[in-house]
Amino acid sequence: MGAQETLAPTSAEIIARVPLGERIRIRVGRFLAYVLITLVSVPIVVMYVWLFMQSVSTRVLLGFIPEHITFENWRFLWSKVTIGARTYSSIWPVVVNTLLFALGVTFLVVLVSTLSGFALSRMQFRGRTQLTRLTILLHAFPGVTLLIAIYYILYTIWKIPVIGPIFGLNSIWGVVFVKSALEIPMAAWIVKGFFDDIPWDIEWAAYVDGCTRLQAWRRVIMPVIRPGIASVAIFAFLAGWSEFLYLFTFIFDQKNYTLSLYVKQLIGDFKFVDYGLLSAAALFYMIPPLLFFLFTQKSLLSVSFGGVKG
Repeated sequence: MGAQETLAPTSAEIIARVPLGERIRIRVGRFLAYVLITLVSVPIVVMYVWLFMQSVSTRVLLGFIPEHITFENWRFLWSKVTIGARTYSSIWPVVVNTLLFALGVTFLVVLVSTLSGFALSRMQFRGRTQLTRLTILLHAFPGVTLLIAIYYILYTIWKIPVIGPIFGLNSIWGVVFVKSALEIPMAAWIVKGFFDDIPWDIEWAAYVDGCTRLQAWRRVIMPVIRPGIASVAIFAFLAGWSEFLYLFTFIFDQKNYTLSLYVKQLIGDFKFVDYGLLSAAALFYMIPPLLFFLFTQKSLLSVSFGGVKG
């Protein structure tokens, strides 16, 4: 007979070999971790439950029990909303504005950050190290400190014929460029990390095959860092979708409103608040980024910010 095969120990046998004191310590640590996660999660879950209950009822008893189920609070989906003496427009043009804003920011951030990240990673030029450090420093400025300067720039552009109404003050695309400019430094830094981890041999092989630097960037390197580009695009989209400060400061006409401004204006005159309507609008505002994250989280989990794919 041949030698008997050695069977791998089962998980129960491995646990049995651990000293009793060590097993107790592990279980206590795991229990405390679950308790901490629960304590942190409960307020968030309670908030979402309260929002949902408020959005489907006329009155909520004890904070969570709906007295009467109704979808009247969701009327903004099919009609205009009147609060007091003010009437608010249909939400669907606002949704289109929000999508245009978020997708515009995403496109500009991905385009510029991939080009600049490639240059900072692959090209040698005077001041490259200082420019790389300055890139991160630009992202550190609080947005509120730049409001006056940005307002003056957009106002100056607004006075220019033809392009002023499109890219100046009180225009969606003007704020798109502002938001993109503030997001590009961090995105370029992240993309640079992915470029740094690509072996030079891959790029040199493309040059040997006759590719120019731009062709090597587009045909060889970009497909390799596709997960990194996806992660940058996701963060840029969420940043554009959730933007409020710059839109609130530089947009005046309701025809250019986004969802963040629409939700804010539901607080009527004299601070009257229809909490049912406000809760429904807030939930509607959260649904697209939530779905976007659910469908793209695989791309986020497949990379690390060092640029190495998992």
